[in-house]
Amino acid sequence: MLSTAPILAVLGAAALSSAHTVITYPGWRGDNLITNDTFPYGMQWMYPCGGYPTTTNRTYWPTTGGAIALQPGWFQGHATAFMYINLGFGTDGPDGGPPNMSNPMVSPFQIIGPSANPYAGTICLPEVPLPANTTVSPGDNATIQVVEIAKHGAALFSCVDITFAEPNDPRIPDVNASNCFNSNVMGFADVYTVVTRESSAYPNVSSGGASTTITRFWYFGKHAAASSWPLASVWNVLGLVPMVLGLVWMVV
Repeated sequence: MLSTAPILAVLGAAALSSAHTVITYPGWRGDNLITNDTFPYGMQWMYPCGGYPTTTNRTYWPTTGGAIALQPGWFQGHATAFMYINLGFGTDGPDGGPPNMSNPMVSPFQIIGPSANPYAGTICLPEVPLPANTTVSPGDNATIQVVEIAKHGAALFSCVDITFAEPNDPRIPDVNASNCFNSNVMGFADVYTVVTRESSAYPNVSSGGASTTITRFWYFGKHAAASSWPLASVWNVLGLVPMVLGLVWMVV
C-alpha cells in the first residue's frame, strides 16, 4: 500500500491521466492513475477498488474511527461530484478482500470544486465513524472504499486496506495539517431527497395542500379534482370530445 509521501510524488502527473481521486490519508491501495490497453478508460472505473487487488501492506486505523483525506480533482469534469465512503469487513471476498462494500461510514455529500478543469483541492474528514451498529477489535482487517460519482453518473473507485488498532497505537499514521486539511478552493453541499410520490401510490395523483392534482394523459393540462368532476372544467369537457367522436365513428 502506498504511504502519503509517495502519493505526493504521483500527483504532478495525475492531471494527464484518466483517473480522478487520490486517498492521501490514511493510505492508498495503489497508484491507479493509469490508462493502458488493459484499462482503456482508466483503472478507477473498475469496481470495487479501481482495478487493484487487496494489498498485504495494510495501514493501521483506529477501532473508534479516524481521519480520511482525499483529492478528488485530478482530471477534468469534476467541478461537482457526489462522494461516498464505505467500509468492507474481513478478507473472505474476492482477492482476499471484503465480500462487499455495503457499509456506509458517512452520509453522501457533494463536492464543489473551483472549475471543471483539474484542480489540487484536498478534502479532510477528521472524524469518520464506523458504520452504524458495527463494532471491531484490534487486529481486524477491513477496506475503506471512496466512491466519486461524476456528473454524468459514472462511478470512480479508490480504496485503502486497513487493520484496526487501539486509538493510541503508535503504528497509526499521524494526522496533521500537512496530510489532512480542507482547501479553500473546495465547497460542500448536503445531499437529500424530497418525496414526490410515495411507493405504491397512484402514479397520476399528488397531494398539494387542500386539493389533489390529477394529471390526465389523454389531454393537455393539470386540473384540480373537484366533486363535480368531470364537468367542472371546460378543459375536462373538451378532453371528452375525442372520445365521443371516436365512439360515433365506430357506431357509424
